[in-house]
Amino acid sequence: MTETGDLNSVPASGIRPIPFLVIFKDLTRVFSMDATGREILSMAFPAALALASDPVASLIDTAFIGRLGAVELAAVGVSIAIFQQASRITIFPIVSVTTSFVAEEDTLEKMKEEEANKANLVHANTLAVQDSLEKGVASTTSNNKNQPQQTPVDAKLTSDTKSNNGNKGKKKGKKTIKSASTAMIIGLTLGLVQAIVLIFSSKVLIGIMGVKPNSAVLSPAQKYLTIRSLGAPALLLSLSMQGIFRGFKDTKTPLYATVASDGLNIILDPIFIFVLRLGVSGAAIAHVISQ
Repeated sequence: MTETGDLNSVPASGIRPIPFLVIFKDLTRVFSMDATGREILSMAFPAALALASDPVASLIDTAFIGRLGAVELAAVGVSIAIFQQASRITIFPIVSVTTSFVAEEDTLEKMKEEEANKANLVHANTLAVQDSLEKGVASTTSNNKNQPQQTPVDAKLTSDTKSNNGNKGKKKGKKTIKSASTAMIIGLTLGLVQAIVLIFSSKVLIGIMGVKPNSAVLSPAQKYLTIRSLGAPALLLSLSMQGIFRGFKDTKTPLYATVASDGLNIILDPIFIFVLRLGVSGAAIAHVISQ
């Protein structure tokens, strides 16, 4: 009753504390660099860099295409908008769901291995104790006077430890994550479906975006979207692999892959656009190869 009265009582100043400020009460604990904080930072920082690399690469890509002219730049802008809208439908289930399923399955596998190792150790200790009681410590000592002293318990534990280590190594070698392979198959399938839909409905989709049939933007936009759609399976497959790595708490490998892909795109863009004189089609080909 006393605590309830204290909570409901009005302070002497007559001003009640603002509930919103309660959010910032333990704010320092959120940014504390303990083991959990360092682990989260080591995962979040590479993931943030991977997300930041794509806009930078797109900006450089736009600068190259802008040198071709306003029509080409407008055509690529319309095509990229369509491609990204189609990709967003599949990016969420591919990346987010894959990450959660892989992380959950990997954690369960590790827990099963730990429980199996504990059970094997308890069983080995039980057998060793029973063996020592049956043979007797005295008889073992008399029979092994000229040999290094080793009790049956130690011998049993040593042999069981070796066998457990061997089995553990075998389990790690044969360890498979079913959700990882399933995610890759789903990603590849969705990529093929997306490519087919975008290729055969490119003209209709560009028209929905407001490009008129007699517009000069229609032809280059259709070329870019058609070629770019060929890279949809590779894109969604790479996204599913990124989700798998993140499920294993590895965000550095997706960062390296993203930076390598964007860097290759930046290198190939001027080659296909200006050296080979492929224009808008060259920019799309560079994207497909880099993906």
